Amino acid sequence: MINKSPIPAERIRQCILLLRDRKVIMDADLAALYGVETKSLVRAVKRNIERFPADFMFQLSKKEYDNLRCHFGTSSEWGGRRYPPFVFTEQGVAMLSSVLKSKRAVQVNIEIMRAFVRLRRILQTNDALAKKLARLEKRYDPQFRVVFSAIRELMISEEKPRRRIGFHSIDS
Repeated sequence: MINKSPIPAERIRQCILLLRDRKVIMDADLAALYGVETKSLVRAVKRNIERFPADFMFQLSKKEYDNLRCHFGTSSEWGGRRYPPFVFTEQGVAMLSSVLKSKRAVQVNIEIMRAFVRLRRILQTNDALAKKLARLEKRYDPQFRVVFSAIRELMISEEKPRRRIGFHSIDS
């Protein structure tokens, strides 16, 4: 029997951000994936704070939060959040499974762990390819330098522009 995931893998991948040189997911994104309110998720985490050391979860600084708000166009200070969000590393997301015990939370956790593993594999594959290319470049004549630089440009993944959230006028 095929177990259909409650969340598409692409949706999870879009939630993974790189902050402080760590791959993390914001509390609001996790809450949406789990189907709970953000404040409920944060409340459950705070009740079990001893399970979330700094390498599992941390709160963004005001500057980081403001930067994210500008980058993603989140709500103003009059609506929405009153405090900077918490972000969870892969280990923190795994620990959430011991705090949130619904069937949906278990399934979502499994899919998030799979997304982190896929992302790690992609990064390792790209790194291995770059090392092989560097070895080949050393062996061949400088006339192939153009070919090698073209291959390097192809290896750089282009990020698709994210669709803006909210109301859009015809002019924008």
